[in-house]
Amino acid sequence: MTIYLDHAATTPVHPEVLETMLPIYTHYYGNASSTHSAGREARSVVQRSRDSIASLLGCAASQLVFTSGGTESNNMSILGAAAARSSLGRHIITVQTEHHAVLHTCQYLEKLGFEVTYLPVDTNGQIEWNQLVQAIRSDTILISVMFGNNEVGTIQPIVEIGELARSKGIWFHVDAVQALGAMELSLNSLPIDLMSFSAHKIQGPKGIGALYIAKQIQLEPILHGGAQERKRRAGTENVPGIAGFAKALQIFIDHRYEMQQKMEKLRIEMITRLQEQLGTEQVVVNGHPTARLPHILNLSFPGISSETMLMNLDMEGIAAASGSACTSGSLEVSHVLQAMKLSEQVTASAVRFSFGSSSSLQDIMTCTEKIVTIVTRIRNNY
Repeated sequence: MTIYLDHAATTPVHPEVLETMLPIYTHYYGNASSTHSAGREARSVVQRSRDSIASLLGCAASQLVFTSGGTESNNMSILGAAAARSSLGRHIITVQTEHHAVLHTCQYLEKLGFEVTYLPVDTNGQIEWNQLVQAIRSDTILISVMFGNNEVGTIQPIVEIGELARSKGIWFHVDAVQALGAMELSLNSLPIDLMSFSAHKIQGPKGIGALYIAKQIQLEPILHGGAQERKRRAGTENVPGIAGFAKALQIFIDHRYEMQQKMEKLRIEMITRLQEQLGTEQVVVNGHPTARLPHILNLSFPGISSETMLMNLDMEGIAAASGSACTSGSLEVSHVLQAMKLSEQVTASAVRFSFGSSSSLQDIMTCTEKIVTIVTRIRNNY
C-alpha cells in the first residue's frame, strides 16, 4: 500500500465531497445558463455553493469567479490586469520563486512589450523588503506574490506587501493555492485585489478553482464566448465541481485547527527522527523555520540526488516529489531552491514531503525508517 506524502501536488477527493457531487451528475445535470427547470436547478446549486465559499472566505459572492483551477486563476489575474491597465503602465513585479503559472505568464507578457521585475529571495525563500520598495516604478501596474510557496512552504508578508501596493495605487495579486485551508483568510479585510484558489489541494475535485476579485477591480476577461460569471469568464459552469469545491472548503475550514496541529506534529516527528539517525548535516531542512505552511516539508540529503531518492522511495511504496507537480517530470533542479541561493549539494538532493488528512504518525515512522535504510545503503556503496 502506498504511503502518500505528496498532498501539495494533489489530494484524494474526500468521501463527503464525492457524495455531494454524484447526485449533480445524475439529477442536476442541466446547464446552469439554461432557463428551463433543469437549468434553474443547476444554477441554484452554483449559487448556493458560491454563497458558501464566499461566507467561508469572508467576501461577497459576487467577488468570486469560478475557473478551471489555480493556473487559470493566475493567468486571468495577470493577463486580465495587464490588459485592463496597460494605458497606465506596462511594468509588473513578481518573485523568482513563484509557481510557473505566474512566471510563464509574466514571460509571455514580456514578449508583448511589458517589463517584469523578478524579485530575488533570501536563503529562507522570503523577499527582501528593500528590493521590493526599490522595484516599484511610476508605471508599475501589478504586483503578484504567492502566499505560501508550493515547494518549501515559505510564507511571504502578504499584508505588508498589500498595504504598500495599495498606497501606490498598484493592483496586488496573490496565488493562495497552497495556503487555502491552511491559513485563515478573511478576504475583505486583507489589502489584496486578486487571489487564486484551486479545489484539488483541499480534497476537492480537479478542474475547478476560483478567483477572488475585489469590488473596485475591473479585469479584462481572457476567455470569450458567453456571459457566464458576470461576463468575466465565459464557459459552461462545472456544476458538480463547484459543489464539490464548496463542500471540500467547508470540511477543511471546520477542521483547520486540528489539521494544523497534526501537520506540525508529523513534520517535527519526521525531522527529529531523520536528524537523530542520519545527523543534522545529512538532513537539511529547506525553507523558513517559522513563517511557513504546516503541511510542506522540503528536505535535502546531500550527496544523494533527488532522482535517486525519489526512485528508491517509489520502489518502497512512498510517494513524494522533487518540487512542483507541473515540473516533477523534469530533471531540472528546482527554480525555487536555486533562487534561494542554496548550495548545489542541497539543491540537487531536495525532496518535498507534503502531508494531508490521511497522513498518520505510522506513515511517518515507516517513511523515516525507509529513508534511513536507503541513505545508509547508498552511502555505503560509495
